[in-house]
Amino acid sequence: IGRWDTSSSTVAISYWGGAYLKTAFTGTTVKIKLRIASDIFVSIDGKADTLYKAANGTVNLTHTPLHAGTHTLRVATRFQSDFIQFQGLILDPGAKTVSPTVSPKLIEFVGDSITAGTKDSKLALSDYAWLVGEQLHVEHTQIAQGGICLIDNIHCYAPGSSIGMSRQFFKMQTVAFPNSPNWDFSRYQATAVVINLGTNDNTKRLSDTTFQSVYITFIKNIRAKYPHASIFVLRTFGGYKATPTQAAVRAIHAAGDSKVYYVNTTGWLISSDYATDGLHPTDSGQMKVAARLAPILKPYLA
Repeated sequence: IGRWDTSSSTVAISYWGGAYLKTAFTGTTVKIKLRIASDIFVSIDGKADTLYKAANGTVNLTHTPLHAGTHTLRVATRFQSDFIQFQGLILDPGAKTVSPTVSPKLIEFVGDSITAGTKDSKLALSDYAWLVGEQLHVEHTQIAQGGICLIDNIHCYAPGSSIGMSRQFFKMQTVAFPNSPNWDFSRYQATAVVINLGTNDNTKRLSDTTFQSVYITFIKNIRAKYPHASIFVLRTFGGYKATPTQAAVRAIHAAGDSKVYYVNTTGWLISSDYATDGLHPTDSGQMKVAARLAPILKPYLA
């Protein structure tokens, strides 16, 4: 689930934080083969995630054998800089993989470090995007990059990249790969898209008029890729660029797209819900957001 490069027959590579693979398997043990080191979270049979730091090579995921039968496995990336380079599973002799339960619904979350889970205890797995997807029992993706702006070519991203989400969203890889190929949107179709951008743009002192214009174009470009999705545009939790964000949604409505919605997040978080930097929600803050957002999205996933 997420954006994976599956062009090779020997390795599948994930990009963007919170990407995951899931399967079921028979037998009592399972090992995963990884081509490079990566921080991964592993859940077996729906139990609490176990963190494997810098997992590499053949990694035993069942130090204590399981009871004989069919089990579920989910392996997820911890952060935007983690990439699962998956080379396969090793099971008991005679055991096999079994098709897992996969929801036909998927929410794609688009944002910056707040949506990527910066400052959270489990990063991508304890931010509001992951929490909402899990609460609603649907698949979910996080196309989120720390430090990124909506607007392109303004040197917003911390390492000096000028790539904005209005461009990178349509790529397979993160801004760490400036020559990323385009993403093939026929691989999956999102049921809903949730956008949370503008916090970093606010620091660049660009006019609201420019921000609104870029946001309108961005939403229209997403609509072209996901013609049937419900699109939710969040007021940034800090209220940054709220006015042009709401104006962009109104303009989209006026142009005839009624399946784009502005979500007013005023009052969702208070100062104690943020980390010491006053910008990124803590675990409890992320849970507060998820508790408010999930009921809003749920009717549109029916």
